[in-house]
Amino acid sequence: MYLPALLAVARGDQPADLLLRNARIVNVFSGRVEEGDVALAGGRIAGVGTGYSARAVVDLQGAYLAPALIDAHVHIESSLCIPGQFAAAVLPRGVTCVVSDPHEIANVAGLSGIRFMVEAARGLPLAVKLMASSCVPATPMETSGAALDADALATLLDEPSLVGLAEVMNFPGVINGAPEVLAKLSAFAGRPLDGHLPLVTGRMLNAYVAAGIGSEHECVTVAEAEEKLARGLYILIREATNARNLHALLPMITPANSRRICFCTDDRVPADLLDEGTIDYMVAEAIRFGVAPVTALQMATLNPSEWFGLRERGAIAPGRVADLIVFDNLADFHVRQVYSGGRLVAQDGALLPDVVLPQPPIPAAIAQSVHVNLDALNLRIPARGRTLRVIGARDRQLVTDALEVPAHIVNGEAIADSARDLLKMAVIERHTASGGMALGFIQGFGLQRGAIAGTVAHDHHNLVVIGADDISMRRAAQAVAAMGGGLALAEGDAVIAALSLPVAGIMSDQPIAAVRAAYDGLLDAAHARGSELHDPYMAMSFMALEVIPTLKLTDRGLVNVELFDFVDLFVD
Repeated sequence: MYLPALLAVARGDQPADLLLRNARIVNVFSGRVEEGDVALAGGRIAGVGTGYSARAVVDLQGAYLAPALIDAHVHIESSLCIPGQFAAAVLPRGVTCVVSDPHEIANVAGLSGIRFMVEAARGLPLAVKLMASSCVPATPMETSGAALDADALATLLDEPSLVGLAEVMNFPGVINGAPEVLAKLSAFAGRPLDGHLPLVTGRMLNAYVAAGIGSEHECVTVAEAEEKLARGLYILIREATNARNLHALLPMITPANSRRICFCTDDRVPADLLDEGTIDYMVAEAIRFGVAPVTALQMATLNPSEWFGLRERGAIAPGRVADLIVFDNLADFHVRQVYSGGRLVAQDGALLPDVVLPQPPIPAAIAQSVHVNLDALNLRIPARGRTLRVIGARDRQLVTDALEVPAHIVNGEAIADSARDLLKMAVIERHTASGGMALGFIQGFGLQRGAIAGTVAHDHHNLVVIGADDISMRRAAQAVAAMGGGLALAEGDAVIAALSLPVAGIMSDQPIAAVRAAYDGLLDAAHARGSELHDPYMAMSFMALEVIPTLKLTDRGLVNVELFDFVDLFVD
């Protein structure tokens, strides 16, 4: 047991393993910065103050020392990398703990997928705290590769890394008291229950909160966030690749409410992780906006530790895990050094050479998860009316508009019309090769020619294709299927760019730098063909998610999320 040795160091009877001397210590409890030393022993903080001796001493020479950062809600799979390579991206940025919902891989491979992610994270200098995926599938209006009921989820309760129940996306089920949803809430009673209720307000919000759910990360306006916070929810401000909510929500932060607010990234692709950052970016932006620096750090450390019950983390205090960051300027926040468990693991934005990131073997069932039959693929849409219901995509947002647009009809078929940015969309079931597919139209992607396709499609991860013509769409779909999952852009019969994602069709086992390079090639190819979206592939991945308003397309049909029901493609 480590405690007797830790207490001996804390009392000053034994030397610490490491003493960080002459630090400006960010105290997230008091909201102040104090000067002193921090003694570390056995990967924990033994003492804060002066007079300690140690086997090794690092003089910080007045640099700031703060608790390392915590991402309050993330899907590691959206980095397109397995946990070790995700860690390679976020650790140098000062993130040493993430609260992870593996529902992306769970929708492909069920409990086997979740357990793979747990094993892949074991032994990393990044603490990956598990939230049990509550909505697999997200709703009955999609086809996923697995289904997890309350009994199945309860088998995860003995997992040491388990924290609670992940975002409960079936908000109509919660509000209306659906027995299968309430059974999941009951199974995880007494643990943190994360929320997901975009645009829900008033009495429906009351009902959702009354079910015991305690957080929300889908807010897009200050008014929405303030109402939800006032009803008792922790607000997890999100800054993802395609859900940029940080700057819209920063004005809500006040001294009175800041301790109920956390930061999260949800879904970020490699380029954004490597170039822009993660929670460190959100802290820096909050400070630039005018949030007090210690307050910004509280939202990235102490607040999530308290919401999720991570009492060993989130502060510099005796007994806590020695996950720490060093930086030089409180007003211009840039992490210089990162300690994980008392060990220096990153400096000046890079992992140290001796840091080992374990990479487990990929089980065959997860490596061979794409099953589609494209021989009978028919992308024709016979015209059954003259006006279409069209998904209106918004750049850097997950919500969409429900548009009504005149159809472009040629020889009795409704076809794409790139002159009006009216592209065809297909969602093809890929888990069982059933041949299930739904077709629709979308605006906002801007492709003038060619097609993009991928098996990254929240949350069912079926094969999604968006394109300006049927030939390009078919070729892009074929390329993705041939890789065993991934992303591709095709123009006519030519595949222009591709990224193989053989791990459940949603992740690569290659270094994140290589994944990022291939992804950059995909982005360049899409932008060269007219798309002005920041990231058309990430945007595409959310166009089939039927739990975020307003109009989405799954493999089973066109969904009006506000009605929570299917609607016909043709208005008339």
